[in-house]
Amino acid sequence: MPTLRLALCQVNPTVGDLAGNAGLVRDWTRRAADAGAQLVAFPEMVLTGYPVEDLVFRRSFVAASKAALERLATDLAADGLGELPVLVGYLDADGPPQVSGDAEPGRGARNAAALLHRGGIVATYFKHHLPNYGVFDEDRYFVPGDALTVVRVDGVDVALTVCEDLWQAGGPFAAARQAGVGLVLNINGSPYELNKDDIRLPLVRRRAAEAGATIAYVNMIGGQDELVFEGDSMIVTADGELLARAPQFVEHLLVHDVELPPARESAGPDQPLADGMRVVRAAVDAVPPPAGGPAAAGGTIAPVADEAEVWQALVLGLRDYVNKNRFPSVVLGLSGGIDSAVVAALAVDALGPDRVVGVSLPSQHSSEHSKEDAAELAKRTGLDYRVEPIQPMVDTFLANMSLSGVSVENLQARVRGVILMALSNQEGHLVLTTGNKSELAVGYSTLYGDSVGGFNPVKDVWKTLIWRLAKWRNAEASRRGETPPIPENSIGKPPSAELSPGQLDSDTLPDYDVLDPILIGYVDGDLGRDGLVESGHDPAVVDRVLRMVDTAEYKRRQSAPGTKISMKAFGRDRRLPITNRWREDG
Repeated sequence: MPTLRLALCQVNPTVGDLAGNAGLVRDWTRRAADAGAQLVAFPEMVLTGYPVEDLVFRRSFVAASKAALERLATDLAADGLGELPVLVGYLDADGPPQVSGDAEPGRGARNAAALLHRGGIVATYFKHHLPNYGVFDEDRYFVPGDALTVVRVDGVDVALTVCEDLWQAGGPFAAARQAGVGLVLNINGSPYELNKDDIRLPLVRRRAAEAGATIAYVNMIGGQDELVFEGDSMIVTADGELLARAPQFVEHLLVHDVELPPARESAGPDQPLADGMRVVRAAVDAVPPPAGGPAAAGGTIAPVADEAEVWQALVLGLRDYVNKNRFPSVVLGLSGGIDSAVVAALAVDALGPDRVVGVSLPSQHSSEHSKEDAAELAKRTGLDYRVEPIQPMVDTFLANMSLSGVSVENLQARVRGVILMALSNQEGHLVLTTGNKSELAVGYSTLYGDSVGGFNPVKDVWKTLIWRLAKWRNAEASRRGETPPIPENSIGKPPSAELSPGQLDSDTLPDYDVLDPILIGYVDGDLGRDGLVESGHDPAVVDRVLRMVDTAEYKRRQSAPGTKISMKAFGRDRRLPITNRWREDG
């Protein structure tokens, strides 16, 4: 059987940076060539970054993508890499945008893949299945392809597919079996969700069986606004054997020698295939000869604990948001509580202590232990620590306005927000807000106060998971012989906003171990009141929690973006009207 040395390039592109992304492809193709690769694949829309959202509607951007692809093919040949076939994702169009007055049926923008060889474009493929759920709006942007592109590479028939084509039965993978291919390349921009890696391998195995062919799956890594991509590239045979699997959350070159069946001789013209698809065939005349020496083995990476996986996702999402948007540093309020402690530890892991400013903002209600815990965290992590007492500013407001109760509590939070934003304006920091998903769900925050900020690393993290992450991060530090970053007192003490004497979160909210399961069912699982009660939750508590969630939509709509780690993050995943009189009790 023929053997192909495959190279899957798990890289981190940036949306809109066509020149930078092309340079990424050239650099990693060189690495692949140095490893003796004979066929190289990059992720979905690697040339433009993904997702490009409404940039699709700009004809200038589409034209720039197509020009960048042609230039990349020429540059690869000029780099001495022209003999190596390279599959890249890009944005194409064969007609006006679907939203324009001159739109044409069946034509428009395309989520595309192109095989480059000898300075030209040998073949293209247009994504067939377009996801339109969760964070995906591809029916809004793209027109689906109706052809399966099959390229004969060194005597092996290789089918080209893109991301969602893998997630649905039928279509390109059923067509690939009918076309008799030996290998399916599947290029991806598949966003991270907790435990998605546990779903992905069984899915790839099902599609490999459906296609009757080996699947080479390559996924990007990196943060893009709320999304983070974790890689997890892999190669799986038709009988389900996992040949190689890349690590998560890091750029990686996965190189592996794969035995593949030789292309069969065509007995005549291809017949219509699954979902009415047709076959478009092309061929690569020659590829680099097999490399000498031992066979290339990509290896497989063992899965990690959930907390480790989430921590890596949050660190990568924060790092790329800061760096890709060219912020020099971040600033956050350090209360001594668990949420700000976890965000500070994430920021230090993502950026280093020299790029993190933590500010203690004590009022007359701030406990001594909270102030000490904030200072202790700063000492352990080495971040830039400052103290800015807020009470004189609060007193000035109160001397000029008659406020009481919750209004005074909110005033304190807003003064803190003003200080953090002033430091941001003065010194150029990005303000990080620290509200967890449980608080966002029930509206337990002050608009323009503790919710102020440009990015929220823990926006999609339930409060109970915050505690688990803190304990895991400290244990991981101890395992490595390092100082645990988060003070034990921050983890162990009852949570409190400390905006009034003796205040605790439990004064307003159910205990988090009661609250979070209800929220997870309602927000992530779309359970209604009856379903939550049938699951064993107290009806009175359910009614109370659902009222808080429903009436807080206007706050969530104004909240900062933050890294998505769950199946349903607030924002693009969960879209509910603010003006809405429907209540689960009827």
